[in-house]
Amino acid sequence: MTARTQPRTHRAAPDDAVEVRLPWWAVALPALAFAALLLLIAGPGQAQAATADPAVGRLLGRIMELLSR
Repeated sequence: MTARTQPRTHRAAPDDAVEVRLPWWAVALPALAFAALLLLIAGPGQAQAATADPAVGRLLGRIMELLSR
């Protein structure tokens, strides 16, 4: 036997704002992890030594130069 479902009586209006609150660590921890991994991948002085293609080394060097400003 199937049970009858009741239709929803309240639907959200398009102008209803949805509020999402995150704790501070939900934003800070992923940002810190990303920065740590980025520094491990492209450490100072190791970007050109780790690649066989000089263009990739120059690109990583340029990115590090732009980030250090």
